Amino acid sequence: MELRTLRYFVAVAEELHFGRAAARLHMSQPPLSRAIKQLETEVGAALFDRSSAGVTLTPVGAVLLDEARSLLDQADRVRVRVAAAAGSATLTVGILGDSTDPVASRMARAYHRRHPRVEVRIREADLTDPTCGLHAGSVDVALTRGPFDETGLTVHVLRADPVGALLRADDPLARHSSLKLADLADRRWFRFPEGTDPVWQSYWNGGEPREGPVVRAVQECRQAVLWNGTVGMTLLNHKPAAGLTVVPLIDMPPSRVVAAWNEGDTNPQNRSFVQTAIAAYHD
Repeated sequence: MELRTLRYFVAVAEELHFGRAAARLHMSQPPLSRAIKQLETEVGAALFDRSSAGVTLTPVGAVLLDEARSLLDQADRVRVRVAAAAGSATLTVGILGDSTDPVASRMARAYHRRHPRVEVRIREADLTDPTCGLHAGSVDVALTRGPFDETGLTVHVLRADPVGALLRADDPLARHSSLKLADLADRRWFRFPEGTDPVWQSYWNGGEPREGPVVRAVQECRQAVLWNGTVGMTLLNHKPAAGLTVVPLIDMPPSRVVAAWNEGDTNPQNRSFVQTAIAAYHD
């Protein structure tokens, strides 16, 4: 079995749809279907049940999926270790500035244990660049938050965090146990500079155009509320600074922690980073 064919199989097994798997692999569907049929011939059994209701894994396919993932992971480790031994293994990771996520620290330790010779370079981005340099081509992979413009990127959701309204502690709304966006409709919000990703801007402004001070970093958001009495959104589990409070927003979708990388990127170091991230956030 060729590793390339196993990658094809894993894509189909995860998507359970030949068309989506072909798009994910940046290939047309006919050669993908032929490769899977050839693999089934090599195995001597059907890997998928195909019906009008869709595609499902057979028991043999389920076993092969576990083994294929293990083999592909080992192959990636070999490539990364060889590159590290040659002194050419570097990985540039973009993260949002002011990040205090403890899982990210655990992930960093896990990746170092897995690839101790890989030099990891961290590029911190402010809140005006949610892709942390991916769209600009300055990083290999990003550990960030959605939503943002995903054009040309692959995004894997790692966790979803509820959000709340960031208010001064003496704000009349701070006494509420929960709020809706309508409760904040007539208030000034902190907002991001012109030119910031519109999908990202819209989410953090509650889907409406807002007026208020322009900010670029988490600390600037907090100071804008503290000094000006403006409002805005923040993560519900973020401990507010003195003089501030966070009230749950019950009609806002959660903020997603994501790993993102360039669509079609086959660099084993990047794949290994994403696999480490998935394991860390689901541990």
